[in-house]
Amino acid sequence: MNSGPVDTPPRRGSPESGDGWVEGPDGRRFWGLFGAAGLLAFDRERGILLQHRAVWSHFGGTWGLPGGARHQGESALQGALREATEEAGVPHSSVRARLSSVLDLGFWSYTTVVVDVLEPFDAEATDPESIELKWVPIAEVDSLPLHPGFGDAWPALRESLKRRATVIVDAANVVGSRPDGWWKDRAGAAERLLGSVSTLAREGVPAPAFDLPESWWWPQFVVVLEGDAREAQAAEAERVSVVPAPGSGDDEIVAQVQHAFDAGAEHVVVVTADHGLQRRVERMGAGFSGPRVLLELSGY
Repeated sequence: MNSGPVDTPPRRGSPESGDGWVEGPDGRRFWGLFGAAGLLAFDRERGILLQHRAVWSHFGGTWGLPGGARHQGESALQGALREATEEAGVPHSSVRARLSSVLDLGFWSYTTVVVDVLEPFDAEATDPESIELKWVPIAEVDSLPLHPGFGDAWPALRESLKRRATVIVDAANVVGSRPDGWWKDRAGAAERLLGSVSTLAREGVPAPAFDLPESWWWPQFVVVLEGDAREAQAAEAERVSVVPAPGSGDDEIVAQVQHAFDAGAEHVVVVTADHGLQRRVERMGAGFSGPRVLLELSGY
């Protein structure tokens, strides 16, 4: 998945557009030759954005998420954002991806991308597929006639709205796990690591990599630097916090774990191979992962 800009979309009906039905072995039909994606936009004050589907559409008259067929080669995030813009006028700059959940039937898939609203916006029906669009408080969603697919998925999605993930990186331990001459330039090695982490923060990570639920996550990363690595210079990156440890790096990581829990994170994972540190954070309720997972994901 990629959270970068969406390319100019193919024309509807073109071979790349994905518009069309896929028929399963049991005769059921699903829209989207390359699968489909929908956007679950969550606003803490107003609830979630729902679309009242046009009567002539599939399961017309029900309520569901803005979404539709993915284009060929398009990520689920790109597809969900594009469809939500086309159908509801959702501005990309006002939302930030948190996680995604995939219904995979083997021959067809539907991905729900959960995004947090950073700046409130007024949704509007921008194409004829919508009767209306409305922000619905979480407690009132079940009172509406829901699209069957969304209705089946809603209980799990509602729980997902409570979940936030933070990955805390023991930079000294991760950098030290590769004998590439890092000791000659600790700050430079830390800068390379920060660049790799920034890429992961932008593109997201597969949920199993850090023992997270659902399918894909865009977690908050916290990179703790100590010693000479504190001199590392890195460009600001969304979802990446750089924390120079004033003393012990391990003590600072423990403090950051507590800070993450205090800030509402449900899943906190520390990337380190230090067994003593692993035991400390595990007692606090955090998980841990060895450096190899991060290195393989980032290509650092």
